[in-house]
Amino acid sequence: MERNVITRATRMRRRSGLAGLAALTLALSGCGGAKVGEASAGSGGAGAGKCGTFNLAVNPWVGYEANAAVIAYVAEKDLGCKVTKKDLKEEVAWQGFGTGEVDAVVENWGHPDLKKKYIEQQKTAVPAGETGNKGVIGWYVPPWMAEKYPDITDWKNLNKYAEMFRTSESGSKGQLLDGDPSFVTNDGALVKNLNLDYKVVYAGSEAALIQAFRQAEAQKTPVIGYFYEPQWLFSELKLVKVDLPAYQADCDADPEKTACDYPAYVLDKIVSKKFADSGSPAYQLVKNFTWSNEDQDTVAKYIAQGKMSPEKAAQKWVEDNRKKVDVWLGKG
Repeated sequence: MERNVITRATRMRRRSGLAGLAALTLALSGCGGAKVGEASAGSGGAGAGKCGTFNLAVNPWVGYEANAAVIAYVAEKDLGCKVTKKDLKEEVAWQGFGTGEVDAVVENWGHPDLKKKYIEQQKTAVPAGETGNKGVIGWYVPPWMAEKYPDITDWKNLNKYAEMFRTSESGSKGQLLDGDPSFVTNDGALVKNLNLDYKVVYAGSEAALIQAFRQAEAQKTPVIGYFYEPQWLFSELKLVKVDLPAYQADCDADPEKTACDYPAYVLDKIVSKKFADSGSPAYQLVKNFTWSNEDQDTVAKYIAQGKMSPEKAAQKWVEDNRKKVDVWLGKG
């Protein structure tokens, strides 16, 4: 997938959380040098070859959890770090860059607004490279619907099917199902600006959204909703994407007037300036970390469907992919 330039006002799928930061701030003990695990002169904190504390934000979707699980496992087992994972909404995590509570965000979906605030203006954060994952957001229907109603995948035909999607929550309109209320979407604006007879209703979580699609396919009941890739569910259920008006540069510059599809996303990593300057081997690990959508989906499926703990899921993937991990550690 080709990279699209993410414009300043591009709306991301993840809504910045409004909850306050935790009161406790953990200090980072940094050390090391240019190579992961090596010490450099003048580095402070824990001493030669020691990582110290590594504060890792975990945003609320399983793909991110997979990234964080593998990075944390390698940091602990290979670098001797003390990893503290923190379940935080996105903007709250970025606020933590300046307080020392957060060292790294390891799956960022664009967020030009946050980059401007924390990287350019406050200078508390710096980019740490791409994750290797390619992101897609859109509206999807279960396979049975695309097969029975093939024209439903063209947004221009959605109104003739609106009655089919009515629920108690959507009233007289068709229901467009979104996931976690903290995910930012353009869906409200899209429904309004495309004159669609639908109402956005939140399932409440990623897991609830997945269950809705699974149930709809199994019971042959109608559902249309927001979804995204990378996502492990596609290995089980081939959801079909609805074609919205094609994304054009700046077509979402005014969020209230957005009437186009979501752009393609190249996901990246953001770290605190303090963490980047510390010389910590954990920083080098985060910076070097890159993998594919398939890699992420594999670990996410272990967690979500296989019911493995994040640590066990990460262990299994690392053991099966040691050569990739060694490259992150500067050994490859």
